[in-house]
Amino acid sequence: MSAASASDVTSVVSGQQPGLSHVAIIMDGNGRWAKSRGLPRAAGHERGVEALRRTVEAAGELGIRYLTVFSFSTENWRRPAAEVNALFGLLKAYVQRDLARLTQEGVRIRIIGLRDGLPDDVAVLVEKAERETAANSKFFLTIAFNYGGREDIARAARGVAEAVASGGLKPDDVNEKSFAGFLDTGSMPDPDLLIRTSGEYRLSNFLLWQCAYSELVFMDVLWPDFDRACLEEALAKFHERERRFGAVSPGAA
Repeated sequence: MSAASASDVTSVVSGQQPGLSHVAIIMDGNGRWAKSRGLPRAAGHERGVEALRRTVEAAGELGIRYLTVFSFSTENWRRPAAEVNALFGLLKAYVQRDLARLTQEGVRIRIIGLRDGLPDDVAVLVEKAERETAANSKFFLTIAFNYGGREDIARAARGVAEAVASGGLKPDDVNEKSFAGFLDTGSMPDPDLLIRTSGEYRLSNFLLWQCAYSELVFMDVLWPDFDRACLEEALAKFHERERRFGAVSPGAA
């Protein structure tokens, strides 16, 4: 084991991930998982919720403070109504079943994306989850639901324009940092690592601004089969990378 890898192992054991605080995941492959087993797509989504529970637990144990997952995109409305309703039901089931435990464990829950169009009972439950965990700060779980990266940026641009028009913000003060504060993730650090499951190689309109310098790891595993070992594999790939943020390596010619 190299000195660097030994250091990483020590950090994980002590509850820290060196250079990594925020992991984002595109949870993909529920439908294909179900189809390969001759099951309805809803069964894949149900197993996907179990994978989310495993991942939240593992992430906290591995020293990750922020986990943001892509659950339902603004484009997913194009899917059959029965599947959309099933996804709403699963969000409700997850929050209802796990809210008390997550609150007790110090997890703060946030739902980002558009609230317009959500069923009333889902919107009420989302607000309850955010309200009851608002004081927690041990672990930050963000669920992107009815979310689209381009829509997030456009909505932030409207917010900036309104702030400038009202005199609350000067045009010369609009920069990357101030703009980012208008995004749904304005209070969070950008993701250090973005993981996508199922073997697809695209961002699918997820956190487009925020992932400008994220390390990307694409995995063949379907989301319902994702577990701690998969997360550890992705973290190992992250720690193999050299993050330069547009600069050059020290000592490079």
